[in-house]
Amino acid sequence: MIQQFNGKVVFITGGTNGMGFATAQEFIRAGARVIITGRSQETVDKAVAALGPAAAGIVSDAGKMADILALLAQLQQHTARIDVLFVNAGYGKFAPIEQVNEAHFDELFDILVKGAFFTVQQLLPLMASGGSIILNTSFVTAFGIQHFSVYTAAKAAVQSFIKTFSMECTAKGIRVNGISPGYIRTNIFNNTGLSAEEIKGAVDSVTPTLPYKRFGEPWEIAKTVLFLASPDAGYIHGAEILVDGGLSNVK
Repeated sequence: MIQQFNGKVVFITGGTNGMGFATAQEFIRAGARVIITGRSQETVDKAVAALGPAAAGIVSDAGKMADILALLAQLQQHTARIDVLFVNAGYGKFAPIEQVNEAHFDELFDILVKGAFFTVQQLLPLMASGGSIILNTSFVTAFGIQHFSVYTAAKAAVQSFIKTFSMECTAKGIRVNGISPGYIRTNIFNNTGLSAEEIKGAVDSVTPTLPYKRFGEPWEIAKTVLFLASPDAGYIHGAEILVDGGLSNVK
């Protein structure tokens, strides 16, 4: 592999599993030093041990403002700059409109919207010209999905940040883009309250509806994030790349 990120520092929120972890692996293979966050010391330690000596970890919850406000000082203990920021932390909870309560609504908006916004705000001082910010959005913003109303609204807000952040970061020489994953084989369903059997049922029911009849793999997201962060994407700014196996456009 070409070591195109030699000497670069990458920060990934929600990097202990799934897409975040796979992306950390790919950046390390490409020569970068990677710092990840996770919500518990146990998961952070486990991920860092698996990633190896080029990785470091910080315990931080993207749904808690106190943790986000502490990020800058914590990061400065590891690095004086960030070259790539992948705002990835998040999960889904799904319910019919009638069953959504304020706690459900606030939980998703806190981690997906407020968390994304203030993470970027707090870490911009560490990003120099030539840096890259990548936001994790979702294919769900393209159409309506039953029981996804709050999750979709939160991801639509993140989608809007791609455009507004890119406008404000142009003068700083920082590119801002988004990646829009489809159904990816991660633990996204683990926070839904569904049992293992119910999760399997949901996956089994969705799979036949997908153009390629399979969920995407985390590394397929990771490869796209690396492209967006690389010099090869140097003229891509304010854009969002769908990685959903054609689900949004192929019927």
